[in-house]
Amino acid sequence: MTTARGRTPAPRDPARGGIRKRADYAGAVYGSMLAASVIAASSLTEPHPRLSLILLLVITGIVFWIAHVYALVAGEREAGRQVAWSQVREVGRHEWPLVEASALPALAVLVSPWLGAGENAWLALGVAVAQQVAWATLGARRAGASPGQIAAEGVVNLLLGLVIVAAKVAVGH
Repeated sequence: MTTARGRTPAPRDPARGGIRKRADYAGAVYGSMLAASVIAASSLTEPHPRLSLILLLVITGIVFWIAHVYALVAGEREAGRQVAWSQVREVGRHEWPLVEASALPALAVLVSPWLGAGENAWLALGVAVAQQVAWATLGARRAGASPGQIAAEGVVNLLLGLVIVAAKVAVGH
């Protein structure tokens, strides 16, 4: 998985006992969708709405990251395999883009008043959906997908993001 910083770690595949190369951006796509969902479900009526939303984005990303690492490790133990701390660290590094995906939406929340977006979350939601589409298409391209498959990845992720936007509109947050 390539991280937001452009690194491509080769995580250990505990099930196979070896190193596997990955060309997907699943953590970044998933983290972007998670950030969009947090933004859509948030209400900006608290005394410090921007700070609250930034904290929600970061904390939710970290909690889901821990949950993903734990689930992978627990799954290996459930299958009767020993898991070394070095493997836990590798899984943690592999899943870290899930947390990194909250950074740009959080930054958008922070700077939105200075960009004239006021005290609403629409800029951050747009950033989350845009990066979801970008990571999905970049991942497909890096994995060697055809132009049609790359476009399909982008369209599917855009539609998923628009479902989140529609939910925010319907709920009236």
